[in-house]
Amino acid sequence: MESAHADGSARPDGSVRPVQAGDGRTVPGPPAVRRRTARALLLVAVAVAVAPLLAVAHQTRPAPYGDRLVLHARVEHAQGTPPPSRPPLRTTAAAVEAYDATTGRARWTYGREGRRPLAVLPARGHAIALWDDGLVTDTARRDGSAVRWHRALPQAARWLADHEATGVLRLLGGGMLAVITPERVAAYRVADGDLRWILPARPGCRFAPARALRHGAVLLIARPCPAEDRWTAGLVAVDDLGVVAPHRAPLGNGQRGERHSAGHPRPGKVVAPPR
Repeated sequence: MESAHADGSARPDGSVRPVQAGDGRTVPGPPAVRRRTARALLLVAVAVAVAPLLAVAHQTRPAPYGDRLVLHARVEHAQGTPPPSRPPLRTTAAAVEAYDATTGRARWTYGREGRRPLAVLPARGHAIALWDDGLVTDTARRDGSAVRWHRALPQAARWLADHEATGVLRLLGGGMLAVITPERVAAYRVADGDLRWILPARPGCRFAPARALRHGAVLLIARPCPAEDRWTAGLVAVDDLGVVAPHRAPLGNGQRGERHSAGHPRPGKVVAPPR
């Protein structure tokens, strides 16, 4: 019987014997190589065909919270004059808008699908908005480059639908934001939206956001308590650390590594790690 050639070529019956390498290893014959090549080409073809579909799916994926942030054409300013870092803010029927004070043209617009902004609070570098579904958001004020954080107010949507949003958003000292609803006062760190403290209303009492008053670094909030005779029970004082009280322990509301200036010393204040 005729044997296979040493180079692995076909025998008379058409079969092919693997070639023995010099070191004793078996080298696959041409059919095995062709099968592996075909499988590799098939995988490449599948990857090429699927990649555009995955890209389209990613692009059509709905934005979180229905966010729609639009950057408008840059407003022209006088030569050598940089654009203002604190553009004025306003709310429209469906969006929060930063605009140029001189021309009135919009610099950026931030809307949420199917939602309406009730109020916007300007802060240094921040545009804090309250929406009709009880969501609080923060947008980069200067250029509208990003929506930094979203925070939901529990059980607030129905109350907001029946009442004005006056006084709900209040800035405190130390870069803190107080959000006042009848059931609670919640304080968030403006820089990152971190929740720092919560003050629930006492049983039988409700906070009145529209009747809050700023006095220096302290925010006085009306808290009517029909069952309470003392007039002091109808008022609560808070600041960035919470309820104003003697000998209270500091909360450490600053971010990790943050230092306070000499004009605002915080002796003994422990910086809290971010959550």
